[in-house]
Amino acid sequence: MKIFAKTAKTLAAAGIATATLAAVPASAQVNGIATSVPEAVIVRSAARQAAYQQIAQTYAAQLQQIQALRTETQTLQRSLDTNGDNQISDAELQAGQAVVTQVQQKEQQIAQIGQPIGLAQTYVIEQLLTDYQNAQQQVVQAKGIQIMLSQDAIQYAPSGVDVTSDIVAALDQRLPTVQATPPANWRPRRESLALQQAVQQILVGVAQQQAAQQAQQAQPAAPSGR
Repeated sequence: MKIFAKTAKTLAAAGIATATLAAVPASAQVNGIATSVPEAVIVRSAARQAAYQQIAQTYAAQLQQIQALRTETQTLQRSLDTNGDNQISDAELQAGQAVVTQVQQKEQQIAQIGQPIGLAQTYVIEQLLTDYQNAQQQVVQAKGIQIMLSQDAIQYAPSGVDVTSDIVAALDQRLPTVQATPPANWRPRRESLALQQAVQQILVGVAQQQAAQQAQQAQPAAPSGR
């Protein structure tokens, strides 16, 4: 299945990676032609959201440890910028080799601690991916769609041409829940790994947008001039 190919940047440009993950308006397709964003279907599916919450609870201690390590890593990286110009030159890297080694060690710790979390998330994604085409075909048949395009394949279309939300609804109906714990010795498909990484990039982008909005709202209003 090669339909899952967009990057997080492309999804953001398509309006999918929004702070609320709001549904794109969807209605009847235009003259048998429709568009969809498969990655957005997976991100917005109820089963994925519930399973990810379960994984976050199961690995709460590990996630806290990862966050602490990331904070430590960022502090170490900032310490390399000895002249305070917000850039790290080759000379600063050479002078801070001991710090660079510490950063690499912490990044390895993060990867090791996060491995079972990523595996569980990938298992969730693979279950949804397995039934995605069935959900898509259900919408295709119900709406009489003859051609399904990705959003970046066309320059203009009315909002009603997008059926992403319809496929989300179909997938939620077909697969309302999924398992969050992979079987012993389970190995994910390559496509599932790639999609899990894409989903993670989207979720990180959403979190960054939310943080930026909250920071902006927290800023005191500028005094009005007299």
